[in-house]
Amino acid sequence: MPRNASTREGAREPEWLTLGQAARYLGVAQSTIRKWSDSGRVRVYKTPGRHRRYRRDDLDAFLERSGPEARKGPVVLIVDDDDRVREYVRVNLELEGYTVHEAGSAEEGMRVLDDASPDLILLDVKMPEVDGWEMLQRVHERHGVGAVPVVMFSGKVDERAADEAAERGAQAFLGKPFDPKELVAQTKQLLST
Repeated sequence: MPRNASTREGAREPEWLTLGQAARYLGVAQSTIRKWSDSGRVRVYKTPGRHRRYRRDDLDAFLERSGPEARKGPVVLIVDDDDRVREYVRVNLELEGYTVHEAGSAEEGMRVLDDASPDLILLDVKMPEVDGWEMLQRVHERHGVGAVPVVMFSGKVDERAADEAAERGAQAFLGKPFDPKELVAQTKQLLST
């Protein structure tokens, strides 16, 4: 792809976007647009240095084909102190058309929640300082029990965990490691009710 390709008089030169710019344009993570490119959903060009470039016109065509949900789906907030878990969950949900906000702590999660109420919260039980149970209680105090559905998850799973989550007002409980299909299915089910 030549950077300054000459065009005919009056023809508009395509606007080229980097991977990061294209991801921001579509409102998704870079890893999501990479997967969409690799699967052929979004047209990509590679520079001689193997960098990805996207034409704005191709991105607009993708949005038109995919409908408005490609840019903005139901909003999910994932709160977990593990960056890798947040990225894993975000990528899988964005591939299903969801808009995902992330927080690395309960305090950060409450700030995100105050800025914009999500349609669903995915909340890790074990976090430093303020744990997931305390954040769940704060969510209920500010927004009311059940006003924002919450799925609790934890690496420590015992037979009582799901019952405890229900008793505390969560809509579901999942153990780590996640099966992304199960997580997406649980998310869709909760958002459809």
